[in-house]
Amino acid sequence: MKPEEIHITDYMRILLGQVPWSFLLEVAIRAVFLYALILVSMRLMGKRMSSQLSRHELAAIASIAAAVGVPIQAPDRGLLPALLIAAVIVLVQRFVFRESFRSRTFEITTQGYVDTMVEDGCLCYDAMQNAVLSQERLFAELRQKGIDNLGKVRRLYMEASGAITIVPQNPPRPGLTLIPSWDEDFLRDQHHAPDTYACCHCGNVQHAARQQQPAACTRCQHQEWSPAVVAA
Repeated sequence: MKPEEIHITDYMRILLGQVPWSFLLEVAIRAVFLYALILVSMRLMGKRMSSQLSRHELAAIASIAAAVGVPIQAPDRGLLPALLIAAVIVLVQRFVFRESFRSRTFEITTQGYVDTMVEDGCLCYDAMQNAVLSQERLFAELRQKGIDNLGKVRRLYMEASGAITIVPQNPPRPGLTLIPSWDEDFLRDQHHAPDTYACCHCGNVQHAARQQQPAACTRCQHQEWSPAVVAA
């Protein structure tokens, strides 16, 4: 449109754009058709598409959403291109799933792999860096699971989808507290193991003489310590 054709009081243009009222019925028909197309596409791509998505599954859904967005509102765009795009995405997705069953290498390449973020109460920083996972984000995930110290975690796996799986330590060991330092009331309620300290960087637990902290962590060489917490 030309600038002189745009007026703030042109309510019909604001509401309808440059299409007649009859196009609203067509929009409703297009929306129903494309909504059904998305549901059918997800059904053909398997039950995983309705659960937590992996990277390539999320890419498939985003691609279908982008394909159907324009034809809903643009009267000069037909439905066949969106149908073709959805068909291609479904075929590619099913090919990826089939090949993933046949080849472990192909599965890891396309879907990623499981990695260990916590091992026997200690953080695996190399794996966390590869996953772009910060210490505080990991601690937040553990707090959401009701875990208040690393000594309760035997293994923490990050799945290929980004989900977190926790294998509890049984029985729990002394470990680094997961409570924020500003929450002093909660910290005072936790029970501390005598003469035992946890590295604030990796969670490694070391014993020391009474009232004397270890010099440096034997695992990561950091020197910041916190009293190790035990389960009540």
